[in-house]
Amino acid sequence: MIEIDVLRVFCGPDGGGGNPLGVVRDGAAVPDSAGRAALAAELGFSETVFLDDEARGTVDIHTPSSRLPFAGHPLVGLAWLLRSLGRPPRTLRPPAGAVEVGFEGDLTWVRGRAAWVPARTTRRHASAAEVDALPAPPPGEGWLYAWAWQDETAGVVRARAFPRRGDAIAEDEATGAAAMLLTHELGRPLDIRQGAGSQILTRVHPDGGIAVGGRVRRRTP
Repeated sequence: MIEIDVLRVFCGPDGGGGNPLGVVRDGAAVPDSAGRAALAAELGFSETVFLDDEARGTVDIHTPSSRLPFAGHPLVGLAWLLRSLGRPPRTLRPPAGAVEVGFEGDLTWVRGRAAWVPARTTRRHASAAEVDALPAPPPGEGWLYAWAWQDETAGVVRARAFPRRGDAIAEDEATGAAAMLLTHELGRPLDIRQGAGSQILTRVHPDGGIAVGGRVRRRTP
């Protein structure tokens, strides 16, 4: 039997929200790509992550319909889970490259590069209310990150994410990669309030790297 941990990643300050994540800590239990794709589709989470080599931090990330070179919420969730088991990682290695991991209180951080983010469009709206009023998903094709300033001075953003890739995920509750891309475009740290109750924090590093951080909780049945 395949053991699967289910987490909520990028929870809000009150512990609500968060994007569901499936974690298969024993990647060898599902060794082939077809089996992993089938399991990710069966689970139906926006992403499922497979840990292939804990010592090196090698991971494999799948949506219900595709394999990803990089994604934020699976890496944050997996890093938090390993730390909760007494084995905090310093580095995780998705196909895109080495991702530095850090912990600050109840926040888990991962650091990558905007160039690793699969193609998607960010679209600014006039107000948070306009973002809230969007249908899920909005008309059109391709991955869309809709956002507006909630408090521009403080760097607070209201955002919603729509993969529009033909699978069952009409709206993504919290997306670290999209948050990284928006942070790169705006060139400043952000406090992103996404979906129904999630929070994603970001930082810009002098070397061009961008960190995304947030809270993680186990999902209860």
